[in-house]
Amino acid sequence: QVQLVESGGGLVQAGGSLRLSCAASGTIFSIHAMGWYRQAPGKQRELVAIITNGGNTNYADSVKGRFTISADNAKNTVYLQMNSLKPEDTGVYYCNVQAKATVILRGTYWGQGTQVTVSS
Repeated sequence: QVQLVESGGGLVQAGGSLRLSCAASGTIFSIHAMGWYRQAPGKQRELVAIITNGGNTNYADSVKGRFTISADNAKNTVYLQMNSLKPEDTGVYYCNVQAKATVILRGTYWGQGTQVTVSS
């Protein structure tokens, strides 16, 4: 199985920055993609950013130009640098990893979530 440990959430004023980290461990044969989702109160979970093992990235329109996703493949770790934060960025941020635990066993794994609160 793959375990994910997230860190870096917290409370910040609008315009501030935070950096989230997510480290994957356990039985990992390969990682296809790593990403971040968020869920605001009363809303559905949405994709924030994703990065493939080839380095291709995709962002939600609402965070383009403000957030940057990156990965350290040697450490199986993904980062989300969040700048110019807005109150609407508030929510629980979840790490997501698409990986193979064995040659044939592929799955999607979720972190426990980390709270990000942006005050106005």
